[in-house]
Amino acid sequence: MSGEASCTAAQPAALSPSFERVSFRDIPGWRDDTVLPAFHAFARSAERVAVKPYRTGALGIALPAFAPAHETALAMADADEAAARAFFEAQFIPCHIRADDGGPGFVTGYYEPEVKASRERTERFCVPLYRRPDDLVDVDDENRPAGLDPYFAFARKTERGLVEYHDRGAIDRGALEGRGLELVWLDNRIDAYFIHVQGAARLRFEDGTTMRVTYTAKSGHHFTGAGKVLMGLGEIAPNAVTMQSIRAWFSDNPERVDEILWQNRSFIFFRETDAGMSELGPVAAAKVQLTPGRSIAVDRLLHTFGTPFFIDAPELDAVERRPFRRLMIAQDTGSAITGPARADLFIGSGAAAGEIAGVIRHKADFYALLPKAFMEADR
Repeated sequence: MSGEASCTAAQPAALSPSFERVSFRDIPGWRDDTVLPAFHAFARSAERVAVKPYRTGALGIALPAFAPAHETALAMADADEAAARAFFEAQFIPCHIRADDGGPGFVTGYYEPEVKASRERTERFCVPLYRRPDDLVDVDDENRPAGLDPYFAFARKTERGLVEYHDRGAIDRGALEGRGLELVWLDNRIDAYFIHVQGAARLRFEDGTTMRVTYTAKSGHHFTGAGKVLMGLGEIAPNAVTMQSIRAWFSDNPERVDEILWQNRSFIFFRETDAGMSELGPVAAAKVQLTPGRSIAVDRLLHTFGTPFFIDAPELDAVERRPFRRLMIAQDTGSAITGPARADLFIGSGAAAGEIAGVIRHKADFYALLPKAFMEADR
């Protein structure tokens, strides 16, 4: 990339080797993107930080360094496109992010499903989404029992102490029945599974009312995607694994659904959330509503929520029928999103968004916009 070699020596000592400073003119498509929607998404994160700060990611981009940008964004209620672009160029310095293997990054897509549901169990609606059980407790280094997988952030409280929680197979076979934990009922197991994968849903009831539900906790087990299982079994070719091909395989092989789904031991619990603004997505891990086409899920252990990222994925044209080059804001996370140059693009709500999200599996270059307050420190 142009400019990389000449700027390496000027980097602050605290900058991770994953980042290489560049200029805005080095970012393919920067001048062609409409950044105002990303500015509004960034401002929503700034509002949230004023209530409860985000934690700094392990790559060290300290949240306090964002304070000047947060204060400025909150004072720009009437910003237009020109003001939004000037804001990002004045407040941030872009850095190209190298993936762990030195190659390009990778993006996938996700969305908010919209499905029919019932508040009561019926013959048709008999697949539950569960609330968080009262015997599911958070686990950290202080209360983690010896022998419990360090990955587990949740465990089951028993008389003999904390143990692994019931996994997907056990829960599907009835481990939680009779406890009144059913939040709503769906009419399709595969819809329920994909709601678990997406972590949120917009539900429509027969009386015309709606409800939004979102992730509140999980069983703690490792996530194993159905696509990975089917690929490993040779049922779907690696280059053909999409949400659509997985759904089609389940439709053609209903007798094998349990065999595949139960290999994903992770199980998600939900809560009702405020409906919020209908044009936006659900409230996600950064505690703000997601912006369709502008919010991304990142590895929260590495990155700090609210960080702007410009993503250049020239082979991805499913979103707007041209190469995907957009400014995005880190406002969510996911167990499958690991590494510095890895993201899940939030596409929107409903079936049309799902059709697009389901086919996104593309290489991408990542450019993090880092606060000048951080980049100019220690020089």
